[in-house]
Amino acid sequence: MPNTVLIGAQWGDEGKGKVVDVLSRDADVVVRYQGGSNAGHTIEIGSERYVLHLIPSGVLYPDKLCIIGNGLVVDPLELVKEMQALETRGIRLAGRFFVSDRAHAVLPLHRRLDTAREDRAGAGSKIGTTQRGIGPTYADKAHRTGIRMGDFLGTQWEARVRARAAEMAEPGDLDSMLKELAAAAAVLKPYIADATTLLYDAWKAGKNILFEGAQGTMLDIDHGTYPFVTSSNSTAGGASTGTGLPPKALERVVGVIKAYTTRVGEGPFPTELLDAEGEGLRKRGREFGATTGRPRRCGWFDAVVGRYAAHVNGADFWAVTKLDVLDACEVIKVCVAYECRGRRYETIPADIGLLAECKPVYVEYPGWKCETGRLTRFEDLPAKARHYVSELCRLTGVPLGILSVGPGRENTFRIAL
Repeated sequence: MPNTVLIGAQWGDEGKGKVVDVLSRDADVVVRYQGGSNAGHTIEIGSERYVLHLIPSGVLYPDKLCIIGNGLVVDPLELVKEMQALETRGIRLAGRFFVSDRAHAVLPLHRRLDTAREDRAGAGSKIGTTQRGIGPTYADKAHRTGIRMGDFLGTQWEARVRARAAEMAEPGDLDSMLKELAAAAAVLKPYIADATTLLYDAWKAGKNILFEGAQGTMLDIDHGTYPFVTSSNSTAGGASTGTGLPPKALERVVGVIKAYTTRVGEGPFPTELLDAEGEGLRKRGREFGATTGRPRRCGWFDAVVGRYAAHVNGADFWAVTKLDVLDACEVIKVCVAYECRGRRYETIPADIGLLAECKPVYVEYPGWKCETGRLTRFEDLPAKARHYVSELCRLTGVPLGILSVGPGRENTFRIAL
């Protein structure tokens, strides 16, 4: 398998976890490269369901090396809980899971600051953050005042945390917080490593590397619907800066894209359905956040977003997910352009106010009105379903690589990968 970057091509929640799980079969190394515990990657294997927030989804294969890269912000307390939950279920981590010593640590005071900022924001100013402390930690990283995971291997981290808490005027119960962090650090010390060198050595040895992205293209801090975005580069370029491997190590980009569109949190969403159709998509698609439990906003497929995501990521293939959610639709709409202020837009305007005013230009496709969730081959899909998928690929200019018609491993067809 070529070294592959897997990215979300919409506003996150596209089903990346299960696609990573499928592609991990052919990988030697799986590495997360950005975000933090605001991610929620869900994998269903038979009757077992796993939700991972920090640890790469490839961990469910016992022979894969799994790495948290330097581009993440890592909550030590949450990571220990996630590790212990996996080990309780028989997933061994020792010797095959490592955390970059250059990744920044999310502290409890970052969580409190995140919540306080969101609570203070007035109507129209809320971002819809998960309140996991992600933004404040990335801010500390940019300000050069952060605590890195490698600091827990030394003796000065407690003094630095005390100093940072004093600067932020967010001490809380500082002694209790330090005690919790010390307990987490004791668990994590064997797993904190020079991940950049581990990855470089794997690459030079010819190992197959899968780069697992979180969130989605439209949440990228540079290329998304700013300011309603995450705090990291969730596009393919983040795979290089978030791991320390050079761009030439990235050989292929696979974008994950739903057969319709969802969004969590605030911000413009041109194809959003605020009616029974949107509620039907939410119920059939079980569209509730794996991290927050919040209901996702649902709408028709947006080919403008798809084309934009293809361009900024250099997508080689799509992995289209949740086609089965459309099984009950009589008519399915696809947005091919926007109209606003007498002008037609076929890409995403940077002006967030302008985007909020954009109205979708739709084309309609007939639904297939039959169940697809039990099928095991692309060729067995109804002709109208195959045509719909082909149209999504044509309108966005990216060929189909994987198609999913259900939550399990067995519901995923490899087409070209």
